Amino acid sequence: METQLKNLQSEALSAIEKTKTPEDLKSLEVKYLGRKGELTQILRGLKDLPPEEKKKAGQLSNSVKKTLEDVLETKKAKLETAEIEKALKKDFFDTTIPGDARPLGHIHPLTQIQEEVERIFNQMGFGIMDGPEVESEYYNFESLNIPSDHPARDMQDTFFIKDKDDGKHGKMVLRTHTSPVQIRTMEKYGAPLRIIVPGRVFRYEATDAGHDTTFYQVEGLLIEKDISLSHLKGVMAEFLSRLFGKPVKVRFRPGYFPFVEPGLELDFSCLICDNTGQREGEDCKVCKKTGWIEFMGAGMVHENVLKAGGIDPKKYQGWAFGFGLTRLVMMRYAIDDIRLLTNSDLRFLKQF
Repeated sequence: METQLKNLQSEALSAIEKTKTPEDLKSLEVKYLGRKGELTQILRGLKDLPPEEKKKAGQLSNSVKKTLEDVLETKKAKLETAEIEKALKKDFFDTTIPGDARPLGHIHPLTQIQEEVERIFNQMGFGIMDGPEVESEYYNFESLNIPSDHPARDMQDTFFIKDKDDGKHGKMVLRTHTSPVQIRTMEKYGAPLRIIVPGRVFRYEATDAGHDTTFYQVEGLLIEKDISLSHLKGVMAEFLSRLFGKPVKVRFRPGYFPFVEPGLELDFSCLICDNTGQREGEDCKVCKKTGWIEFMGAGMVHENVLKAGGIDPKKYQGWAFGFGLTRLVMMRYAIDDIRLLTNSDLRFLKQF
């Protein structure tokens, strides 16, 4: 039995030394030291030995078992350490290495200015309204006092939706301005009212550096009791001064728009030449030496428009205005071609 035990120890130590994985090591442990393992099989013969040999064989078997357990434990720790090192080597990431900078996008210049316009008017108590871009003839034209013989009602000036008619309100069109939202808001909320309506509009016209079929506008509407154009002048002077970050003067000129009476054009002082018409001894090219820049149309809301919105024109008055948000962006950043704002050229957009 002594020879068997020594041979078993020698064989087991050799097998343990050659083991490469924790799984194989576990199998060897079961093979040699398990309940049905080879050491257990040998020790079953102890009962047949003489007392003196039984004692000696028992001590040797304990020594063999202790040796194998120690070697197995040492080998197990070694294999586990090797597995960890292998995993670390495979997944190692040096956090001190500078990373690759990912390019970040940003808000489109049109959206930047729209958000700024909304914030300024909101600070002055105006609500921000929105509405459908596909409108009926009624909301886009009739409710705004635009007669059927007006050029805007012609297919050469407006995009009409083919075979679309809501029956009650006429043919469907791509809205030519955001003014229809004014009527919808009056119908829903009544008076008093103080809102602006920024949004996308569409015109059927030739595209060039100053015109496009799709652009953005901002409409404004204020309806209260005892309202006059002096309130409009004050609001616009304050708005433009906040927008450009310096004092801005405004002036009115007569103008015609079907949905206001009286109608007027609003200009603001040229910021390039400081309202002088001259810059560095030469005529200012921005304002064409007038000292003023044309900005928007406005006027007192026509009583027919108030009636269409369900408001009594004898009780309430109001004014409305509309300016091109796209044109404002072009003036703000000195952009000379409107098409640059919609052609998605990153070389252009990254400047903002």
